[in-house]
Amino acid sequence: MREIVLDTETTGLDPNQGHRLVEVGCVELLNRIPTGLTFHAYINPERDMPFEAFNVHGLSAEFLSQHKRFHEIVDEFMAFIGDDTPLVIHNAEFDHKFLCAELKLVKRGLIARERLVDTLALARRKHSAGPYNLDALCSKYGIDNSRRTKHGALLDAEILAEVYLELLGGRQASLGLAESVSPSTIVVGGAGGGTLRTRPAPLKPRLTEAEVAAHRAFVGTLGEAPIWKSYLGDTA
Repeated sequence: MREIVLDTETTGLDPNQGHRLVEVGCVELLNRIPTGLTFHAYINPERDMPFEAFNVHGLSAEFLSQHKRFHEIVDEFMAFIGDDTPLVIHNAEFDHKFLCAELKLVKRGLIARERLVDTLALARRKHSAGPYNLDALCSKYGIDNSRRTKHGALLDAEILAEVYLELLGGRQASLGLAESVSPSTIVVGGAGGGTLRTRPAPLKPRLTEAEVAAHRAFVGTLGEAPIWKSYLGDTA
């Protein structure tokens, strides 16, 4: 399954008050794993930059005036996000209204709300207490966000991709099956591409001697050839 983690920066809080998009960053996930493919663009908003917004992302009107306007990057952007790929966004309503406002200005089709996956809503459902901003979630999940001295669309999308995976239950290695692997061996990777790494020390047994003895006694009641004897060995 393909998903796009997306973030934007703007000149303010409301496109209905004349505020514009100034940066968009996207990260592609395939089966919940980053593929390395990204989309990033600074956008000339053709207006001034309020001091409050500049303090958030550090993008000046002078810097942005050297970059393309939205209508000049819209085709590449829309091709990257596709027609129905889910869009993973933190506080999705905010980014969605700015993207739709820009698309309206260039007379393009709008992004359907059904495509939005709001990580803010996911965080609120998963955790009873906030805060739920990106920095707080990074702290909760031990995600390094030290590069995030200011907001930046691509960097925030990359960080959000990690947060999103944690909100879904954490990053997990794909299942690999191998024959005769000892308890001290870790299998990493999928079928055909797995690698074996040896633990520094084997894991301690989790069963007590009494539990093992009770299980063997139970197996003894199953008849002459229970399948469990294949696993118990000579001591069965």
